[in-house]
Amino acid sequence: MKHQLLALCAGTLFFVACNNDKKGDDSKGGVRSETVSASDKGDIKAPEPGNMDTTGAAQRWATYMTPGDMQKWLAKGAGTWEGEVHSYMPGAPVDTQKGKEVTRMSMNGLYQESDFSSTMMGQPFMGRSTMGYDNIRNVFVSTWIDNMGSGIILMEGTYDAATKTLNMKGKQTDPTYGTQTDMRQETIFTDDDNYTMNMYNTGPDGKEMKVMDVMLKRKK
Repeated sequence: MKHQLLALCAGTLFFVACNNDKKGDDSKGGVRSETVSASDKGDIKAPEPGNMDTTGAAQRWATYMTPGDMQKWLAKGAGTWEGEVHSYMPGAPVDTQKGKEVTRMSMNGLYQESDFSSTMMGQPFMGRSTMGYDNIRNVFVSTWIDNMGSGIILMEGTYDAATKTLNMKGKQTDPTYGTQTDMRQETIFTDDDNYTMNMYNTGPDGKEMKVMDVMLKRKK
């Protein structure tokens, strides 16, 4: 199935490339093309518009859809995790609750999916994340949804092997002010069975503040 899909993708790209060549020859057609910089594609050079290299395209598709070292690293997180959640609100004592996370890999080992449960503001809290590593752009990408909001948080970032820290940045909706605010998340892996996730939001004054930390241990 993978080889069939790869062949289909390569064939589609070849068809598009041929059409681009025809459009590029028509100087009166008013066709505008946009160049994608190589830096936007990580270490893999992007083809020039109208000059599609079908062999290179097939190789890029193979790289894009094949689990590699970063996906294997994500797979280490599969399992059940338990621990504490600390929430920080200005002028209020730290709220401490129990938390549980169940993590698994999906889509042929490409994505890490997690379901998180705890209590927040006296109500049951449920969240779900999907984490992947974009093999072309060389960045981690994650989404987050929970029952305390109707938006989807998208974050991107990199892993620092020296500090064993996954650094992610993104934006989220702040219902208090009705705006989008910057957020940052750092996950520090003490070892294969323990990690701490710290979350920071940027307030309307432009200052960053810690709003939550989660300390979890793998259940064996």
